[in-house]
Amino acid sequence: MITVDEHRERILAAARLLEPVTAPVEAALGRVLREPVRSAVDLPLFDNSAMDGFAVHHADVATASPDSPVTLEVVADLPAGTSLNPSIDRGQAARIMTGAPFPTEADTVVPFEDTAGGLADSLERVTVVTAPRSLGMHIRPRGEECRAGDEILPAGLVLGGRQLASAAAAGVTDVVVSRVPRVAVISTGDELRPPGAPLEYGQIPESNSALLDGLCRENGAEVVLRTQVTDDGDGLRIALTEASALGADVVITSGGVSAGAYEVVRNVAPMQFEKVAMQPGKPQGFGDGEPLLFGLPGNPVSVAVSFEVFVRPALLAMQGATVLDRLILPMRVLEPWRTPTGRRQYRPVVVTREGVRPASSGGSHLAASLGRADAYAIVPTHVDAVAAGDLVDVMLIS
Repeated sequence: MITVDEHRERILAAARLLEPVTAPVEAALGRVLREPVRSAVDLPLFDNSAMDGFAVHHADVATASPDSPVTLEVVADLPAGTSLNPSIDRGQAARIMTGAPFPTEADTVVPFEDTAGGLADSLERVTVVTAPRSLGMHIRPRGEECRAGDEILPAGLVLGGRQLASAAAAGVTDVVVSRVPRVAVISTGDELRPPGAPLEYGQIPESNSALLDGLCRENGAEVVLRTQVTDDGDGLRIALTEASALGADVVITSGGVSAGAYEVVRNVAPMQFEKVAMQPGKPQGFGDGEPLLFGLPGNPVSVAVSFEVFVRPALLAMQGATVLDRLILPMRVLEPWRTPTGRRQYRPVVVTREGVRPASSGGSHLAASLGRADAYAIVPTHVDAVAAGDLVDVMLIS
């Protein structure tokens, strides 16, 4: 057997970087940045108020207290979005709302909470009963966060909702991202039938294509072909040809890679087949041509684990992502289980506030239980059992 790391290294060495494209910010969710995003404007764009209250001269209210309040004339009303910049003399104030441009002739904000009348008594005069702690209180200065031209998002970042909002707030309309990887998903096996179809003895519902289709799309890929073939070989040959015609960058097969008599992927696909020291997922196939070919085992848990360990990092590397791996954290084990020595185990687990527990009894064929898992516990090759209370590394997948 080869190690997980050896198989992964071969895969990542063959992952070809896809070409960059320019996309509108609103269409870039899930894409990987190929060039840094730089702000188009200063943020904030102008000095503005951080509180609802009054723009004042600090010197007028520096000694205000409940025993010695200061009354000012209110000469302007400034809502967010106003373009007014009123003149404010000593002894005067402007009512101002959060986000409104701060008038250049004032220097401090007094919140409504620090006045006698608050919002209810704020349009003609204001009585300040608490002095600001310092000059310039509650003002957001122009360019406090960044200046036009500053980098706000680095290349290699996967764009989520927060990142898209950052770009939009900075006045950015387009970003340079990697082209979406095109993936073909092929399930193999004479025993497979579409979900809901009548089942004869020995037949099972096919679920691996739904699993791989979802995992690929969750990780920024476009599935251009999703099909199921039998074990006679002709269907797989036709599907591989169709995948190439559709411009697939990656082909993922499930099943047909083990040591049985009817292993269609092993018999037909141009891959190198290995026994990898992992559980589940020991039989693996990989072809480093164009497209990249991944031959995954047929059991659903093996498929899911193999995708996380090998396929997902390759898809991200092809897009130029700087982070290829899920977050892994040490967590406490709540229930014991056995592990095979000599193979790194990836055990589907459920994460709770107290720790993790197995999501199933452990078989790689337990497809329904897979939906309960939100992480994989990673057990080293030298360990033969995990006890309650042990700490294990846990790969978070949701």
